[in-house]
Amino acid sequence: MADSENNSIDENSNKSVQERLLNAAEELFCERGFEGTSIRDIAASAGCNIASVNYYFGGKQQLYEQVWQHHLIPMRDSRIASIEQISQKKEQKPNLEELIKSFADEFVGSIVDTQKTSRLGKLMAREYINKHLPENMFLNEIMMPTVNAMQKALMLTFPNLDESKIPLIVFSLIGQLVHLVHVREIFKEDTNELIQKAFNSNEIINHIVKFSCAGISAYLKEKDNEETI
Repeated sequence: MADSENNSIDENSNKSVQERLLNAAEELFCERGFEGTSIRDIAASAGCNIASVNYYFGGKQQLYEQVWQHHLIPMRDSRIASIEQISQKKEQKPNLEELIKSFADEFVGSIVDTQKTSRLGKLMAREYINKHLPENMFLNEIMMPTVNAMQKALMLTFPNLDESKIPLIVFSLIGQLVHLVHVREIFKEDTNELIQKAFNSNEIINHIVKFSCAGISAYLKEKDNEETI
């Protein structure tokens, strides 16, 4: 019994140390960048000894990657869940508009109006200028699992859809949604009524959904025309 209690205490203690290190590292990487942040800085900010960084993460590079994954993995998983929620309904085929709307709502909702999002934006800006993440990390861990989930859902909806078009469809959809988030950030302080109405998230998401559905339908018509020739 005593051993079980001690193990539970140790697990909670270890988790607490890791969380403190992650939070401290995230804040410092945002403020100073990767090269401007030392292991000593992170450990001091987290109230831990220097050895704890290597013990829990293996070094500064691995800790940097974990900070990113702390943001990106939950976002990826929530987006995939939004796709699967529609595609696994009891109906024979998913509804295209519901599928795109569910994904768009989750995509935008997961990255706006939070302190976490603000930090992710700072990390992205620094990473864009000075790259330290492994090559293809975004593609392999974030983008491709999302594309694969959407591909399955779209093929359930339209079995005749050309699979080679699906990555283009997903990237186009994500590009529109990313642009929406950036535009909202730029104009969020603008008091002009027309500007606020034009960049209302719900209005734009509805537009993106209809626009994307129309584009997918155009691909289907294009293929039908090819098959009849």
